Amino acid sequence: MGAIPHANGVAFRVWAPHAENVAVIGTFNDWDKTKNPMTRENAEGYWYCDVPGAKIGAEYRYSLQTPAGELSKIDPYAREVTNSVGNAVVHDPNFDWGEEFHKTPAWNEWVIYELHVGTFNDQNPDDPRPATFETVVHRFDHLKKLGVNCIQVMPVAEFAGDRSWGYNPAHMFAVEGAYGGPKKFKEFVREAHRNGFAVILDVVYNHFGPSDLDLWQFDGWSENGGGGIYFYQDWRRETPWGDTRPDYGRPEVRQFIRDNAMMWVEDYHIDGLRMDMTLYIRSVRADGEPNLPDGWSLLQWINGEIREKHPNTLTIAEDLQHSEWMTKPVGEGGAGYGAQWDDQFVHPIREAVIAAEDDHRSMGAIAHALAHRYNGDAFQRVIYSESHDEVANGKARVVHEIAPGDPKNWFAQKRSTLAAALVFTAPGIPMLFQGQEFLEGEWFRDTVPLDWDKSSEFRGIVRLYRDLVRLRLNRGGQTKGLTGQHIQVIRADETAKVIAFHRWMDGGQDDSVVVVANFHREARENFRIGFPESGAWKLLINSDWAGYSETFGNYPSSDVTAEPGECDGLPNHGAVNIGPYSVLVFARTSL
Repeated sequence: MGAIPHANGVAFRVWAPHAENVAVIGTFNDWDKTKNPMTRENAEGYWYCDVPGAKIGAEYRYSLQTPAGELSKIDPYAREVTNSVGNAVVHDPNFDWGEEFHKTPAWNEWVIYELHVGTFNDQNPDDPRPATFETVVHRFDHLKKLGVNCIQVMPVAEFAGDRSWGYNPAHMFAVEGAYGGPKKFKEFVREAHRNGFAVILDVVYNHFGPSDLDLWQFDGWSENGGGGIYFYQDWRRETPWGDTRPDYGRPEVRQFIRDNAMMWVEDYHIDGLRMDMTLYIRSVRADGEPNLPDGWSLLQWINGEIREKHPNTLTIAEDLQHSEWMTKPVGEGGAGYGAQWDDQFVHPIREAVIAAEDDHRSMGAIAHALAHRYNGDAFQRVIYSESHDEVANGKARVVHEIAPGDPKNWFAQKRSTLAAALVFTAPGIPMLFQGQEFLEGEWFRDTVPLDWDKSSEFRGIVRLYRDLVRLRLNRGGQTKGLTGQHIQVIRADETAKVIAFHRWMDGGQDDSVVVVANFHREARENFRIGFPESGAWKLLINSDWAGYSETFGNYPSSDVTAEPGECDGLPNHGAVNIGPYSVLVFARTSL
């Protein structure tokens, strides 16, 4: 579909079943609709023509004669456009990747960093232009030092204007020109891979547009004032973002969406797709009713094909209904996603650290958040305390929720890092949102670039995040326990506001971790808890260390020797000292 370059010219194919005649017009024929008429191929309404002499880089459109009049439309499959209301461009499919496919680590060893290209700047923050793919590459050194190994990019499909979150795709197959376009995006992915990063792309299939949308009434036909061949024409078209839900039951539309997903994986070498708000693909309303079986089967088709052809590619659902069916295999009737954003983690963790009063923090809720999983697999969930959704739309960054406008505030620093420490020590795939590691405040806006000065001002906090990432991925070879499936909540103490839990993969030396988190403003001294094994437990992280922030108390904590004697249902016990709003991580290690 679309513009297909070959040795002697360019072939064009478009679906327009209600058109009476179609021609391709462009810079190669002086935009003359009489020079290159297209031939109707079949009853399904596909039109085709070959234009000898047309070349890569040529601009083009389709001219359609329809019962509704003459229409000029951008190719729905256009891989490149001059802008969202401009012309399609014949895209060069050739690119020197210097690789076959990037070899990603196992999903239990991913740490995701979500970013928005347009605000991930390395330039003057007063510059009115959005940042670009090249801008992000210039910041790879920061991400490498931080230790993350996966970059999740908010949507890059061409949208209206130059600034947007990206969740208003106007041209599904084209890459946003303000970010650099398709070639620059391929260069970005290649450089990410060369620097050791996997790349996840956010895609939007629950609605299209709604603005600058040439798909709307594409060939002139519609019913009930609907969007025409690409959209539902009845009550099923309604979404929170406009009446632009694709018709998941129409074979050509299903193919269009499937082709788009496969394009990102196969042509752009993307390592994962995060699908925006899948709830509105499988149902009409937020309560999950009425359901859309055609949407469900489309998701199964896409996930099943990706899993079959590219088994290391991770598909992630943003569904937020904590349904195990989203991550069940297609063969068992599930949607087939590898993982899903876990609202059962983020909401109780944020509530616990944002609450002003210690008495309002529920250790039971935190225990549930830590242990929650889907289909018995902890790595079927992505866990986080901040994301683009959690820091916008009436909500803000954790530091801003605690102390508006004051990232130096002790409570804001202590409790935001407390939440982050749980992200990295709980089982699941951990994720950060851009700037979280240097206490970026307020809320996310696509017009406000990151304040990189904070990365220097709060370099100690950045170091804490770096140390947490390093420990999570066992970069020091001290323990692989945090990459394992298993968790046992040792104690959820509602009186002391302390929770302790055990993490392991197989168990034993270099694979056993005990985490203690204090959710109270008072330190706990000689706090006795159970340990799964006797002997020395080495303190690997104390988040109250003054090196992380000059406001931290450096509360004296040290290694623990666990002694035989039942405690918390475990055969051994030990006493720990933990500062206010702090996390301690101990490991049975031979190092």
